[in-house]
Amino acid sequence: MSEPAVPTTPPAPLALVLGGGGARAAYEVGVLAAIAERVPDIQVPILTGVSAGAINAAYLATHRGPFPAAVAGLRAQWSELVVDRVYRMRPARVGRAVTQAVVRTLVGRRRAPGVVRGVVDLQPLREFLGARLDFANVGTKIAAGSLRAVALSATSYVTGDAVTFVQGRPDIAMWQRTQRYGVRTELSLEHLMASCALPILFPAVRIGDTFYGDGSVRHAAPLAPAIHLGARALLAITQHVGPRSAAASAPRDYPTLAEVAALLLHTIFLDALEADVERLERVNRLVTLLKSSGAPSADGLRPLRLLLLRPSRDLGDLAKGHERGLPMSVRAVVRLMGGEWATAADFLSYLLFDPTYTSALIELGYADARAGWERIEQFLGGLDD
Repeated sequence: MSEPAVPTTPPAPLALVLGGGGARAAYEVGVLAAIAERVPDIQVPILTGVSAGAINAAYLATHRGPFPAAVAGLRAQWSELVVDRVYRMRPARVGRAVTQAVVRTLVGRRRAPGVVRGVVDLQPLREFLGARLDFANVGTKIAAGSLRAVALSATSYVTGDAVTFVQGRPDIAMWQRTQRYGVRTELSLEHLMASCALPILFPAVRIGDTFYGDGSVRHAAPLAPAIHLGARALLAITQHVGPRSAAASAPRDYPTLAEVAALLLHTIFLDALEADVERLERVNRLVTLLKSSGAPSADGLRPLRLLLLRPSRDLGDLAKGHERGLPMSVRAVVRLMGGEWATAADFLSYLLFDPTYTSALIELGYADARAGWERIEQFLGGLDD
């Protein structure tokens, strides 16, 4: 039997790069809503995501309708996301693990490992997504030519590598680089849950013989999967507003545990994308310089189009005043970690799956995209160059 014909794709396929950030990923939906509204016939053949951004990417990939319909559906689903549909706090698990470790030490069983299977139970999110995502549609869309590839990234607890699970056209080659590689597979809910499983906070997810956690932890090159998948234009959305002034960010007192946790989450979810964007911009400048000088470019390198969209307001500041949307158990834990809500706002912004907050993020993303439409239009207009 002959192989099925591989659908053709545009000469400069567009890739969407969506990063993690818990509830803050709602901002991405607002940006996409504005783009879909202004360019209803837009084609996005490559979708990549990690952590909460992987949820957004997976929804777009599994939706059977055109891009605007998929974005509208995604926006509607975010309006239904409340904490009880995402996670359940289980601080008792940590207490039991610590107690067991102390007891083992006292009785001389020091070699027995301590295991904490997540402070937070993600079963509600698993059920929510399982009822709404049909991963069989990914293969259907690839066969029809409306989709080139979907990539969801996770972190292997065995090797420590960033592993990108890819479902795409058969002509796409996988890659292996230092501490990161691609694996061809048929995507499932397990791959998505693995991408979202932030270590310690959420339980690890087993796929085959390996346990995986949140892909943002070791994803040093978030733009790379899209490039390996054949993208020539990358649209990336960050939740990082940009550098703060030293005076505005200077702590008044010794940092609380909530402030330290927020810094770690910023490092995991935001910093790698910013650094990778800087690297790609440097490579673009170098390739352009070589081309203008007449020198041959190595390995056929050519500049890649890149647009990074960021919020106009700090998303942590936007979380202030919304803490009542959290369950009492979560508020109690955060109070112990930080005391005052003002100092814990950044940390809360990752956990605050409350429609009053996420709707505000969506509206901000929509407004930011509309305000910066000239840049977006110029980027999209050059895709056929």
